[in-house]
Amino acid sequence: MFFPTLDSKTVGDVIAEFRKRKGISQEVLSGLADIGRTHLSAIERGERKPTLETLYRISTALDVKMSDIILEIEKHLHS
Repeated sequence: MFFPTLDSKTVGDVIAEFRKRKGISQEVLSGLADIGRTHLSAIERGERKPTLETLYRISTALDVKMSDIILEIEKHLHS
């Protein structure tokens, strides 16, 4: 039986896209989201998956709805 998994690289790519659209650095975003820059960098590289809490902090810092980020991740997964 096949169980789909969430591709951490896709998650990181989408978060990086949102950050770049806002024109802010990882340093600034990590400060606004109150997470470590190295942690954010690992998420964007696909080495770590964010928890819901971390995703919420990132989305709030980016001034977007968490659901918008999720929808974009889903688009990438199904394309």
